[in-house]
Amino acid sequence: MRPFLHVGGRDYLRCEACEATFLHPAQRPAADAECAEYRLHRNDPEDPGYRRFLARLVDPLRIRLAPAAQGLDYGCGPGPALAAMLREAGHPMRVWDPFFAPDPDALARRYGFVTCTEVVEHFHAPAAEFARLDGLLRPGGWLGITTCLQTEDARFAAWHYRRDPTHVVFYRAATFRVIAARFGWRCELPAKDVVLLHKPAPPAAAAPCLSPPNPDRESPCATKPSSTTSPTASPRSA
Repeated sequence: MRPFLHVGGRDYLRCEACEATFLHPAQRPAADAECAEYRLHRNDPEDPGYRRFLARLVDPLRIRLAPAAQGLDYGCGPGPALAAMLREAGHPMRVWDPFFAPDPDALARRYGFVTCTEVVEHFHAPAAEFARLDGLLRPGGWLGITTCLQTEDARFAAWHYRRDPTHVVFYRAATFRVIAARFGWRCELPAKDVVLLHKPAPPAAAAPCLSPPNPDRESPCATKPSSTTSPTASPRSA
């Protein structure tokens, strides 16, 4: 981590490994100030404009989900509009938010998908948060994210997204590729400021060989012993 920029009375740091930009930890907002700011948001589930905004994530995510896959809206805020839209699409949904829906049972399950719309920029401990999200996903599940991605450094000082007092970490597309590699996910960016991360399912186990022994041919599950190794010897670890 190295110093990046001082602007507007704030100090920003840059991670050289993942290219994320962080507000200095000493300048992060306190929890009560953060919650007060969130209460000013007007995220009405019935607002057509807001639903169009959320559809940027809902539309590409839905086509990747199994029918009736259960999801979690992580960081749902005071008006969980995204969860409502996904329920309308046939997906059972749970919601969780540290201020507005702090339900511990929601974090004790695993889901076919998890959504974070305009949430990850608020993470005070991103490494721990993404590890938690990995634990909430079933193998084969999807993590859907919206956040404004940082581009040129020259535009950072005047960027509207930086000026939100609750935004403490800013990601580039490259940042999400690094995160995906860390957890073994696949990263897709299907639209501007939309990130989809896929947690792969483990490979299916090989089917056991059920054919009766045949001394005239090898079993397809067997490994032929080398000419220098006794057929009764134990295989060595690679």
